[in-house]
Amino acid sequence: MASRAVGFIGLGQMGSRMARNLIAAGHELTVYDMSAEASSSIEGASVAAHPAAVAEESDVVVTMLPSTEHVMQVYGVASPDETVEEADEQRGLLGSLRPQALLIDCSTIAPTASQELAVEAKRAGARVLDAPVSGGTMGAEQGTLTFMVGGDSAALKLAQPLFDAMGQRAVHCGPAGTGQAAKLCNNLALAINMAGCSEALHLGAQLGLSADVLTDIFNQSTARSWVSDSYNPVPGVMEGVPASRSYSGGFAGSLMLKDLGLAVDAAKEPESLSPVPMGALVHQLYRLMNAGGYGHLDFSSIYSSIYANERGSQEMSAANQPIGIIDDDEDGFTEALDDKEDKANVLAAQQDEPETGDSAAAEPETEDLLENK
Repeated sequence: MASRAVGFIGLGQMGSRMARNLIAAGHELTVYDMSAEASSSIEGASVAAHPAAVAEESDVVVTMLPSTEHVMQVYGVASPDETVEEADEQRGLLGSLRPQALLIDCSTIAPTASQELAVEAKRAGARVLDAPVSGGTMGAEQGTLTFMVGGDSAALKLAQPLFDAMGQRAVHCGPAGTGQAAKLCNNLALAINMAGCSEALHLGAQLGLSADVLTDIFNQSTARSWVSDSYNPVPGVMEGVPASRSYSGGFAGSLMLKDLGLAVDAAKEPESLSPVPMGALVHQLYRLMNAGGYGHLDFSSIYSSIYANERGSQEMSAANQPIGIIDDDEDGFTEALDDKEDKANVLAAQQDEPETGDSAAAEPETEDLLENK
């Protein structure tokens, strides 16, 4: 595999670190990102002018992109309102592949989209794996990511040297789409855990407990979790985590919002219908956080933006329940929140750096969370 040409598309916070680890492992890379600055920052890589040029130069292509829409556009899969020919004209990957190419999509997207992509890739004579990751920017930097892989086991065997260069574990979850399903379930549990830990730590502070003392109790008792002992959301409690550096770096709250939206949507699909009441509540909390203008910060900033923020706490409090869940005017709440989100997105667009691959913020979903009250 080391002698095969490798392409990498999407050089944001995660993708740039993964690409550098591939180069460090001896792989020759051709890269592309919509930001020329991001592309040129990968020393030792050749820079392509567009995604199709990456496909033309590579036997294996790795993608790490922000959303389902970005993935489908880069691969050249036709949207419902365009033809396959029109999609190909946009210089997508599938129209320019080398024979027997291997495609590895590490983005987090809808499982159904990964399944559709597998069908289209097979039609183009290629193999594709959906391989979203867990481990965050620290794992990407250190090469300790876990890959949740959906697709053919033979394709996984071919891709294993690349996974070894970028991470420490690749778990075969099953056929196409199951890697995405595993990632969504993981992030659903993670977000619920982060919100629950933040809620308890803030309540403790209001009751006179220091966050250090309460965290120590958590970590020596049944409340212990990865959030409490490895990614604590309270500033000053733990070094080396986003909370210790004003919530910079890490995994953006806007991206957690996107993943929660995908999980809630997946739970509504007829073939995977499942109750997700806690997930729906936490999804609404991250919508509120994003609407307040905090979506660019790490997802652990839910502690400071929702619980420890006086205005956020007031907006959240209605008989100690999140507004919109018990409020009689739920539609009115959703409309007001949508308006807040629109303003927050405009502000973010004005303040953020140019979008670079997987660092681009995803546009939030805006559905009612409880259809039947």
